[in-house]
Amino acid sequence: MSGTGAPEALPLAGFGPVVGPRTRLMVLGSFPGVASLAQQQYYAHPRNQFWPILSALWGLDLRALPYPERLEVLRERGLGLWDVYARVRREGSLDSAIEAAELNDLAGLRRIAPGLEAVAHNGAESARTMRRLQALGFAVHRLPSTSPANAGWSFDRKLAAWRETFARYDLA
Repeated sequence: MSGTGAPEALPLAGFGPVVGPRTRLMVLGSFPGVASLAQQQYYAHPRNQFWPILSALWGLDLRALPYPERLEVLRERGLGLWDVYARVRREGSLDSAIEAAELNDLAGLRRIAPGLEAVAHNGAESARTMRRLQALGFAVHRLPSTSPANAGWSFDRKLAAWRETFARYDLA
């Protein structure tokens, strides 16, 4: 318990990067939500639109594939996946509840993905690191969050924004 009588946020650890030899665009989220942590899978919440957006962009139903095969499709197509935070303290899944966040080794992106050209931030919390990544020499894009909390954007509007960025790197 904290001094206020409220329970302290739980310390949580995120996932490693999904990269391959052809990775040229990296999507960076903020930190996995409760459903993702429970399933040990990126974007596992059933209402998160990450996998449906990629499915629409690529004309295949990624959700029908076992998770390891989904990740292999990303690697084959040149898409990487990671989060900006390695560890946080948080109750629930909302980015606004993140405390004591520790950044992943973003400076090491060139080492783990030598062909990386650009980074696309999935949502506002991730985009807080845009300047840091620009300083490392990456082209940086801010995409609308695929989170169910981003109900202000329709699926079609999100898809159009993602398609525009992915097309720049021959991923749409």
